[in-house]
Amino acid sequence: MNIVHITPGAGGMYCGGCFRDNALVGALRKLGHSTLMVPLYLPLTLDEEDNSTGTPIFFGGINVYLEQIFPLFRNSPKWLHRLLNSSILLKLASGSAAKTRPQDVGELTLSMARGEEGNQARELTELIAWLKGNEKPDIVCLSNALLIGLARRIREELQSPIVCLLTGEDNFLDSLPPAVRQPTWSTLSERAAEVDLFVAPSIYYRDLMARRLGLPADRMRVVHNGITLEGYHPATASPHPPVLGYFARMCREKGLDTLAEAYIAIRQKGLVKNLKLRLGGGMGPSDKPLVDSLQKRFDKLGLSGDVEFCPNLDRNAKQDFFRSLSVLSVPALYGEAFGLYVLEAWAAGVPVVQPRHAAFPELIESTGGGLISEPNPAALATAIEQLLLRPDQGRALGEAGRSAVLQRFGIEHMAENMMNVYREFETRGASSVSSARPPKLSI
Repeated sequence: MNIVHITPGAGGMYCGGCFRDNALVGALRKLGHSTLMVPLYLPLTLDEEDNSTGTPIFFGGINVYLEQIFPLFRNSPKWLHRLLNSSILLKLASGSAAKTRPQDVGELTLSMARGEEGNQARELTELIAWLKGNEKPDIVCLSNALLIGLARRIREELQSPIVCLLTGEDNFLDSLPPAVRQPTWSTLSERAAEVDLFVAPSIYYRDLMARRLGLPADRMRVVHNGITLEGYHPATASPHPPVLGYFARMCREKGLDTLAEAYIAIRQKGLVKNLKLRLGGGMGPSDKPLVDSLQKRFDKLGLSGDVEFCPNLDRNAKQDFFRSLSVLSVPALYGEAFGLYVLEAWAAGVPVVQPRHAAFPELIESTGGGLISEPNPAALATAIEQLLLRPDQGRALGEAGRSAVLQRFGIEHMAENMMNVYREFETRGASSVSSARPPKLSI
C-alpha cells in the first residue's frame, strides 16, 4: 500500500506526536508499505532516525506566519517564498517555536482550519502539486485534527481517502483566545465531514472527540499508541535510595508542580528514607520560569541535593533515566489522550502512579502496570508512598506493565493495527463520505 503521512514539526521542542508518527512510518515501511512522511511548518526534533529525510518541509513556518499577518505577502514572489522556506532559515526559526502558546496563535489556527479558504491557501496548493508528482497515495494520513483543513482539497485533487489521527487537540483548542475558540471548533466540526476515518489512541479520547466534533461512531476507530522497544530493559537492581520520577514536558499542564508537592509531602512525612526526585522531559523557554521557581522552593526546603532536573534528553539518556526510577508519576491536569511516557516507564519495568481521569484508568486497568490516584498532591503522595514502602508490589506492577508493552504496545503492533484500519478502504472500494453537516458540537 502507498501511504502519505503528514506530520507538523515542532522545531526545537520534543513532541510526542512527532516521535509516534516517525516511529509509525518506520514500522509501516518494515511491513513492506511505501510510506512517505511529509513534515509541515518546522523541522522535526526526534530521538530516532528521521523518516522524513529527503522530503521538503511544506507550510514553512516563516511563510505561514507572514501570510497570516501581512495580506500582501500572500502574493509574494516565488523567489522570496522559496528563500524563506530554506532549511537554514527554518532551523533558525525553530528556536522560537517553544515560545508559541495557544493564546498567541489563535487566528493562525483558525485560518489553517479553513484550508483553501484560509490565508495559507498558497501553501496547500504547493503541497498538492508536489504530492501529484509522486505516486498516487492509497491513503493520506493527517497527524492530528488541527490539519483537517487540508482534507477537502487533498481528497478532491488526489481522490485518496483521508484518515486523521487524534492526539490531545482539545486542550490546545480550549486554550485559544475566546474570540476564535468557538469558530475554530465549529470549523473543525464542519470540515470533519471531509475525513473518512478518525483514529483515537484510547477509548476515552475517541468518545470525547466524537462528542466535541459531532462525529458518528462508525467514523471512529481506536488504535493504541506504540513505541520502539529497542534499548528498553529493566535495571538489574532496584535503585537505592529509591527514586521518584517524572518525564514529560516541564509545565503545569503536565502536573510538574503537582508532583513536586507530592514529593515534598512524602519527604516531610519521613517514612520513605532519602527519597530522590528526578524530573525529565522537554523544557523550552516558556517552561523555564516554572522550573526556576521549583528549584528555589527545593533550595528553601533543603531538598535541592536530592532533586535532579534532566531536560531534553536524547534517546539513550532517556532510557537510562527510566531505568534509574523506582516509580514514575506524571499527574497531567488536563484530559491526556494517552501518554507515551507511561509506555516508556513500563518498557523499563517501572510502575506508575497516575491520576484518576482521562486515558490513565483505561491503560492501567488493562495492563495492571500501576496505581490510580485522585489528582491532588496528598492522594498522589499516599499512593506513591505505598509502592515505595512495598517494593515487592512495585516490582510486580512494573513487570506486569512491561509484559503488556511487549505484547501489545510495541510500534510494530501499532503499525499492524493501523494497516487493519487502512485495509477497510480496500474492501469498501472508492472512498465515500457523507456531505451532510455533522450535528452541532458540544463545547
